[in-house]
Amino acid sequence: MAADASPKYRASDLHSEISVSQLTTTNTHDGLRFWQFMVAGSIAGSVEHMAMFPVDTLKTRMQALGGSHSLRQAFSSILKLEGASGLYGGIGAMFLGAGPAHAVYFSTYEICKQLFSRGDPNNSVAHATAGVFAMVASDAVLTPMDMVKQRLQLKSSPYKGVGDCVKRVLMEEGIWAFYASYRTTVLMNAPFTAVHFATYEAAKKALMEVSTDWASDETLVVHATAGAAAGALAAAMTTPLDVVKTQLQCQGVCGCDRFSSGSIGNVIEAIVKKDGYRGLMRGWMPRMLFHAPAAAICWSTYEASKDFFQQLNDNNRADI
Repeated sequence: MAADASPKYRASDLHSEISVSQLTTTNTHDGLRFWQFMVAGSIAGSVEHMAMFPVDTLKTRMQALGGSHSLRQAFSSILKLEGASGLYGGIGAMFLGAGPAHAVYFSTYEICKQLFSRGDPNNSVAHATAGVFAMVASDAVLTPMDMVKQRLQLKSSPYKGVGDCVKRVLMEEGIWAFYASYRTTVLMNAPFTAVHFATYEAAKKALMEVSTDWASDETLVVHATAGAAAGALAAAMTTPLDVVKTQLQCQGVCGCDRFSSGSIGNVIEAIVKKDGYRGLMRGWMPRMLFHAPAAAICWSTYEASKDFFQQLNDNNRADI
């Protein structure tokens, strides 16, 4: 979720500078209010993660315990031993975390993009910088629930549910256990965002050059296709850090290794010693299979939600 899928600038934006306080209380560059960006982002994030959750479960299983299981073997094992419900362990935690996190992401992104771009809709550096700021903010919200989600996704998870997991982690490991992977998550998402943006912009430009029917970057096909390409490439390139993140969040649970410190270097060293360098790429396929359609779903849903609010605002102004 790190591409600029909202380049619709109105004429008034190109001739005025908008402060943060104005952005949060009045209409912004897309004719939407601050809370509408938050709602649109929340809907997009929730739809994205709920739709792709089974693939995320496969990725977590492959990354947490290691071994040489393929995607097909992991999928068959879950269905055989746990049934289809095994693919949805921890979905409640993701439901609780995805909405608020994406609301923070998209609203922060829109504010920062407007502030940094200075009215230039083609300022890719501003878009990338805004994306990084948005990622750091949203990760702070999502990381605790992501940790709970991943522990519940493990085979034979010792937790009865979200509430039980939260309670036991607090009592047994302390509140900082919820943020054991936050530093790794931020370090992973910074290059993820940069690669995602660069790929998205290049793919969008190429798609619009292929056909005059796609000359407008408002086309949902362009958003979805460019987003999918960007999500897949960024996911593949940042898989090693995602493996580290999963190891930190699941350590000590269901046979997962426990680490003496939260150092990224310490975790990487342990993974390489146990499984070789290929261990750092565990789960790369389901990760790509998750992020490609997830990015397409997320940005398309976000744009559709924004269009709904734009029409609603236009109708309200027409009635005045």
